[in-house]
Amino acid sequence: MASSTTPAGPDAQALDEVVAFTSDLIRIDTSNRGGGDCRERPAAEYVAERLADSGLEPTLLERSPGRTNVVARIPGTDPTAPALLVHGHLDVVPADPSEWTVHPFSGEVRDGVVWGRGAVDMKNMDAMVLAVARSWARQGVRPRRDIVLAYTADEEDSAEDGSGFLADRHAVLFEGCTEGISESGAYSFHAQPGTTLYPIGAGERGTAWLRLTARGRAGHGSKVNDANAVTRLAAAVARIGAHEWPIRLTATVRAALTELAALQGIEIDATAPDLDVRLLLDKLGPAAALVEATVRNSSNPTMLQAGYKCNVIPGQAVAYVDGRMLPGAEDEFAATLDELTGPDVDWEFHHREIPLEAPVDSPTFAKLRAAVERFDPDGRAVPFTMSGGTDAKQFSRLGITGYGFSPVKLPPGLDYGRLFHGVDERIPVDGLHFGVRVLDHYLKSA
Repeated sequence: MASSTTPAGPDAQALDEVVAFTSDLIRIDTSNRGGGDCRERPAAEYVAERLADSGLEPTLLERSPGRTNVVARIPGTDPTAPALLVHGHLDVVPADPSEWTVHPFSGEVRDGVVWGRGAVDMKNMDAMVLAVARSWARQGVRPRRDIVLAYTADEEDSAEDGSGFLADRHAVLFEGCTEGISESGAYSFHAQPGTTLYPIGAGERGTAWLRLTARGRAGHGSKVNDANAVTRLAAAVARIGAHEWPIRLTATVRAALTELAALQGIEIDATAPDLDVRLLLDKLGPAAALVEATVRNSSNPTMLQAGYKCNVIPGQAVAYVDGRMLPGAEDEFAATLDELTGPDVDWEFHHREIPLEAPVDSPTFAKLRAAVERFDPDGRAVPFTMSGGTDAKQFSRLGITGYGFSPVKLPPGLDYGRLFHGVDERIPVDGLHFGVRVLDHYLKSA
């Protein structure tokens, strides 16, 4: 624990800096379209310079030119304590300025709101961690345990130039880390008037991006062809898109359902084999959105590629599917894909990441919950499983248990889920201040 002389919270400068850092990072366009064209280096240098100004020794690491990662360690007061990893990615998904109210890379601060791509995913968290680290340096604060800061590249694609590269080639930098926190958790979710939830990520579905290939007999478009690759692929894609996966409840989802039901005055046994999950989700109202995407595997066709001319039947057609797998349901996923694709279509993993689950009954989860509720006493932190994935999957290979915890407070009507990868991404200045205070408190108590 921090000593009794440790300041109660971040200094005023930290609250100013988190806004400036968020805005500045947004203005550095780090759009990741896949295929290796992103360049995170300018953002990495921005972060590294400010960490160095605080007396830390950041290391810049690249697998590919311009795909830069930053790692730094804040020494703790107890060298026997396990270290904690705090990580965030520097890349963002692309944005079309014509669709936005404010230019997505302006970082404009308007009416108490910071606008731009990355405002919630996740340059806000990058800025909050940076602001806390600098505040500690000014105040002479040291945490109990070592804290390793990692700002990564390539999270929005394969992570091969980011956390995957760090885990594979630079594991020594994370020596002693047993747990980590990162994105997609502890954001305010307004389930109903007067009820604010803060879902803390304790699980992630596994990523299963699939490539489907149908082969057939090429020929003239005017001829009968009972081996048309496009027809075969289209039939498989339709089956996959229409498939309703069976409900499979993981430990984290059961815990989430139990707590969300209790908040509605509903007592359930989430382990009961006859639990009617569909009916329960209906009773949960808006809060069901926190769990409905994670009670089963999923498979959504996303891309089709075939042919080169209207009157030519191609000999091959390709499709891509965004699949997601729950912990323990990977074998079922593969067997089902074999059935859905059929004998005329082959499938393979285009990109695969394992599912994750962290304990909800751990002291770490209790401290994460307490940190959020300390700064919003009327709110309630609840466990949940992320429908997508984060860099925590890569760091899990080093034995690091990851939690989704990038705290922000949003007003009713500002939907975090829609802002994520959405148009007009933005975050209130007050929400950034809330996040800095929560992170400061948690990291001191961790």
